[in-house]
Amino acid sequence: MSSSEKHTVRIGMLTPSSNTCLEPVTYRLLHDGDGLATAHFARVPVTRIALDEGSDAQFDPAPMLAAARQLADAQVDVIVWNGTSGSWLGVDRDRALCATVTEATGVPATTSTLAILDACAAYGVTRLGLAVPYTRDVAERIVATYAEEGLECTLAEPAGVSDNESFARIPHADVARQIEQAAPDAHAVAVVCTNVYGAEAAAELEPALGVPVFDSVAATLWRALDLAGAAPVLPGHGELLRSGSLRGRCQDVLGELLDATGADRTTLRLDVPGHGLHVDLTAAEALGAGVRSIRRDASLDQRRLNTVEWLEEHRIPLVQPHFRDDPHPPQALIDVYGVNAQMLSPVVRGNAMTGWISVHSLRERDWTARDTAALAAAVDRVHHLLDTYGNDIHGKDTHGKAHPA
Repeated sequence: MSSSEKHTVRIGMLTPSSNTCLEPVTYRLLHDGDGLATAHFARVPVTRIALDEGSDAQFDPAPMLAAARQLADAQVDVIVWNGTSGSWLGVDRDRALCATVTEATGVPATTSTLAILDACAAYGVTRLGLAVPYTRDVAERIVATYAEEGLECTLAEPAGVSDNESFARIPHADVARQIEQAAPDAHAVAVVCTNVYGAEAAAELEPALGVPVFDSVAATLWRALDLAGAAPVLPGHGELLRSGSLRGRCQDVLGELLDATGADRTTLRLDVPGHGLHVDLTAAEALGAGVRSIRRDASLDQRRLNTVEWLEEHRIPLVQPHFRDDPHPPQALIDVYGVNAQMLSPVVRGNAMTGWISVHSLRERDWTARDTAALAAAVDRVHHLLDTYGNDIHGKDTHGKAHPA
């Protein structure tokens, strides 16, 4: 199908009136999208960011709803509040705004703050570094707001600016310095403001920092495309636009598998180099209450484990109600993580075992036919996601076959 025959997604964006950054950056990010989407903007009055009634009043939902109705006239596929006010006014306020917009227009909705939280969920982030242009009191309110969402935040020195138009004048070097300051010990960094030119700095710094950097403008575009079903894979603009949708949808699969089986932990491991995925770290993980995460534990050579070698040889699910019989899992799985039963199922693409799904129980248990069926369905969904999102951007698909550039 040619690009002219594809459905081009229309994104409606509610934009702060004094913002001069998000429109040109959004256009630039979409430039290489081969007609994936177009962006359409409606402005609402916002000129100053502070913690007072005058500033808060700028974010009254009424003008946003009026602007959203105008965007709906253009038959947009998604509407986003391309502002980060929920980061200090409260995330529930953004959730309520989205519900109101969708009820009034019939169009799915999200916000920049919700997009950052969705990015954190897709990457299993619980420690987030923050780079912000605001005054310190606003920055500290953001830290408190994100803590309520389960994120422990470290804060780079805020730029100390309150005039919204001035955020776009902060030099590139200063934005980059903030990102670097926020990165140590963080699972990811977020540039929180849609009028800061952070997208380019984020993409530049990610390789050296070794963690994803979620720029607010790029994150908002990513989530808008994803919510509209556009399957965004936009290499060259940072980790999130390249691989965030694959990771986020895999995370959804594992959460549903956890619920279906009543297990304690589910994990997915994949070798998809073009998306930065290697089996020694999980691509996705879902946890029961109080269960320890192993998401960032790379201490084991996964493909050398007895159970994984068994999967490689047999290419069928391994169902273990206990560990008294061969193949035995690593002792660390039992001693450190308390696992006493598991199911594993390979993800085989072409001739290669690209990865596998694990379902863990902290007690011995007999896995039922319903459990194994849920695991098989999850593997099927992972195959669909790899077909949709998983092309290796370096020239091989996830079947290991070369494809034309």
